Amino acid sequence: MNHAKQTAFSVFAISFMVSGIAISTTAHSDELSTPKLTPSQYDFGGVGLIQMPTGRMAAEGEFSVTGTFNEDYYHGALSLQLFPWLETTIRYTQVPDVLYSNDPSFSGDTYYTDKGIDVKLRLLEESYWLPETSIGVRDIGGTGLFDSEYIAMTKGFGPFDATVGFGWGYIGNRGNVTDTNKPSSVDCNRNTGYKGKGGNVDFERWFKGCSAIFAGIEYQTPWDPLRLKVEYDGNDYKSDFAALRTGNELTQDSPINFGVLYRVSNWGDFKLSYERGNTWTLGFSLATNFNSLKSNWHDTPKQPIEEKPDLADRKVDLPELNKQLAFDAGYKGAKIYIKNDEVTVVATQTKYRDRKYAHDHVGRILVNHFPQAKTFKIIEVTGNLPTTETQIDAKQFIDVTQHNYIDAKVTDSTTVVEPTLPTEVADWETPHQWNYGFAPKLNQSFGGSENFYFFNLGINGTASRWLTDHIEVSSSMYINLFDNYDQFKYQTPPDGTDLKRVRTLVRQYVSDTTVRVDNLQLTWLDKLSENIYAQAYVGYLEMMFGGVGGEVLYRPMNSEWAFGVDANYVKQRDPDNIFGFFENEINYDADSGRYYRAQTGTFTGHASVYYQPKWFDDVLLKVSYGQYLAEDRGVTVDFSKQFDSGVIVGAFASKTNLSADEFGEGSFTKGFYISVPFDAILPVPVSNRGSLAWQPLTRDGGQKLGRKFELFGGTDARAPWLNKPSTVK
Repeated sequence: MNHAKQTAFSVFAISFMVSGIAISTTAHSDELSTPKLTPSQYDFGGVGLIQMPTGRMAAEGEFSVTGTFNEDYYHGALSLQLFPWLETTIRYTQVPDVLYSNDPSFSGDTYYTDKGIDVKLRLLEESYWLPETSIGVRDIGGTGLFDSEYIAMTKGFGPFDATVGFGWGYIGNRGNVTDTNKPSSVDCNRNTGYKGKGGNVDFERWFKGCSAIFAGIEYQTPWDPLRLKVEYDGNDYKSDFAALRTGNELTQDSPINFGVLYRVSNWGDFKLSYERGNTWTLGFSLATNFNSLKSNWHDTPKQPIEEKPDLADRKVDLPELNKQLAFDAGYKGAKIYIKNDEVTVVATQTKYRDRKYAHDHVGRILVNHFPQAKTFKIIEVTGNLPTTETQIDAKQFIDVTQHNYIDAKVTDSTTVVEPTLPTEVADWETPHQWNYGFAPKLNQSFGGSENFYFFNLGINGTASRWLTDHIEVSSSMYINLFDNYDQFKYQTPPDGTDLKRVRTLVRQYVSDTTVRVDNLQLTWLDKLSENIYAQAYVGYLEMMFGGVGGEVLYRPMNSEWAFGVDANYVKQRDPDNIFGFFENEINYDADSGRYYRAQTGTFTGHASVYYQPKWFDDVLLKVSYGQYLAEDRGVTVDFSKQFDSGVIVGAFASKTNLSADEFGEGSFTKGFYISVPFDAILPVPVSNRGSLAWQPLTRDGGQKLGRKFELFGGTDARAPWLNKPSTVK
């Protein structure tokens, strides 16, 4: 049977099976007798069959970690359903038969590692007649190992999902539709090599080269944990990187792949597949959903409102009141002002992301201490900067707590306005004192050439004290316990760059220094007018740089927009001298025998615009323009999405006036991050967050100064983003 007839027969056979399944399901299956078929991950990460994607989308907010392993490739992927119509995937692939480089002194026995980013966009939702249809691009801006474009259509028939798709590039290398010049070109003249230093998106090769039809079926068996998959592969593997690089052909004895998936629960599954008629692949997937992530709190009991005689002639126990405000309501460092029938509390909220819980607690506390008061004012401050003022009507608050009317809510009794600080002397003021803290600290990065995984683990100690209401002195010291940054062997200029090494000297700061002072600075903060905040700072500002700088932010209350400018003059710190700076721009590295350039003084700063649209209130866009640490100039775009639980996922990219060759491998700075509110995973309410950032490569272009305090985050209460209330039911 020739190639065209074999292809036609395979697609026809699968289509015939789908038709038969549909008829059988309609005639005999009871919908309630079979578990629901939900989307599952495929080998490359993202919703799919085995090697082929489908038109399906996961539930919005689903986050999956997938790993698959066979003798040719190790795939590890993170996949996130960012919106109901958009799937995003980050993937690393190691080729076990190929080393990262031919220089064992550089990368040792590290396998060749490919980094890829995939996106899939839904075009049509499934209806009675129409299949769910999606278009996708695999390996955007990568090295061409798996880059593909495809359109996939999936239709459900009871416990079966049937998929037919059309692919180009890696997915379409079988060429059963078009095989443009395949006999003379392994990549069908698609030019799958990457340009320059990699990292750029090569739009011009999209939807070019060979193309092929692929198809498949996924079947949910009556036994809930078990499902079966079969697919007709659009790739013939003759152009695979592993085959071309090693010279060992990836033979394909059959275009039909078979798979079995065993779902442990809704958080994970294991899978086994037989691919190409000769290769076994083992895999797993772990999943959670950021839209439904929620913890059951063990919160401080709410104070019942007590019937007390008039306290006009009795002195309120202010130290006890301050203690209750801090531990019950989360308002710490309070100043308390008592004036006739009005009580004002100025404090920092440290416990509740959703302020309605804080207002419920603080209202009960204040009603019990001041039963004669008519109004309570809670002025929230961050870094002693007033951000909001919540006015609580005491009488209406009592009506709410006593449920004197239907559907009573705490928010019925509160009004948030522009804050106005009292001018008189406080009746109680928490004295300024030193704040100390110690915590373990883990920094990590993935995908390095010398080693796939870099980490450093240590103890971070912090101390701070407010000298006045506007001036703070602070410091942090890091003690390094374990790290493998001795394997970070980037030297200048192995990839042709001659930039000042503002970030690639990281090994000297981390691995070569056991104890370091990351921060030691004096900071002034103030609110200059109703909508303008400012700060100035001087000292050792971060691990690698010290200097002087300032920031001004314009942020109206409840506005979609904010505008800020920061300006700094900084010098690079000497990693061999705990309090020293580089004095000479040209320095000699005895280990490598090479000279390199350090930053001995430069201006750096950015003008930034923040946009949190009300019509799309779960996203934040930040755009900055300015000069970076290596004296390159350009734009940074940061886009983030917040899910119902408060988990934030974001991506950023900095494009400067450096060419790809000047920048080096990766072409420009980019990265991703996840920020998780602790109150979504811990059994107690807390307003802190934990973050995990991923940056594919550490390079010197497009690098910003790491500042201890940023005004946009510090004024978050004015239009909550980091402290946006959870909407999980």
